[in-house]
Parts: sequence; C-alpha cells; structure tokens
Amino acid sequence: MKIIFEKAKEAHPVSDINVTPMVDVMLVLLIIFMVITPLLSKGIPIDLARTKNAIPMQAADKSDAIVVSVTRNGNTFLRTKQIPADDLPAQVKDLLTNRLDKTVFIRSDARAKYQKVVGVVDNLRAAGVDQIGLLTEQTQQEKKKSGGQ
Repeated sequence: MKIIFEKAKEAHPVSDINVTPMVDVMLVLLIIFMVITPLLSKGIPIDLARTKNAIPMQAADKSDAIVVSVTRNGNTFLRTKQIPADDLPAQVKDLLTNRLDKTVFIRSDARAKYQKVVGVVDNLRAAGVDQIGLLTEQTQQEKKKSGGQ
C-alpha cells in the first residue's frame, strides 16, 4: 500500500488592506470630537444674567477674544485660567499688545457680588482697555396671544 502525501496548497496572503476597522475607529473619534468640542469652547460654567434687549456681540465668540469671567463665589478667570483679580491688569495688558481692537468681554454670574464685578472692571480700565462688553443671555419672550373679549 502506497500512501501519497501531497503538499496542500496554501492560501496566499492577501495583500489588500482592510479599511473597515480604520473607518469604524475614525467615525467613533469623529463623534467623540463633535460632542466634546462645544463643551471645551464655552469655558467656565456661568449662569449669565438674562435681559430682554440684549445686543448680539459676535466678536465675543471669536477664538482670540479676551473674555474675563466672574463666578458666583467671586473667582476671576481670564479665558479658562483662574487668576487673582489683582493680576488681571498685567495679564490683560500683555494680551492687548499689538491689537487694534482693545475690547474685553466680561461674563459674570447673575448671582456674583456687584463689588467683584466692579473690581474686575476697575482692573481692566487700569490695563488700558478701551471697550468693555458685558455678556448676557436674552430671555425667551412669550408670544403674545392676540384675541378680543
């Protein structure tokens, strides 16, 4: 009895790149960045005062806008970095160098002490700020029902 062993034909390695896992990972990363990005740009969570006649300030939404935030407990933030209110003039003065628009925006919590906000305004004036914008939220005006009785 003669047994013949034949060498089985081996499958050749596939040289094509399977991009499906890469696409899956990229879509997951895209979704993560889409969810996280708006949270990062807002800065410090502050409950802004509500007004009826707010004026839109598109310059405050720019990435290079100088925004000073005052929290409910009186902490002062320059953009997203907490700093003492006394250090504000020096740091704002550095940011204003070589800028034509010397506007600084203040985001203050509605329940912050007035004295803290005035202190921030005073420190900004000491830094040479020309214009100060106070950021607020516009209230949702109820639609008036028209009807006669």
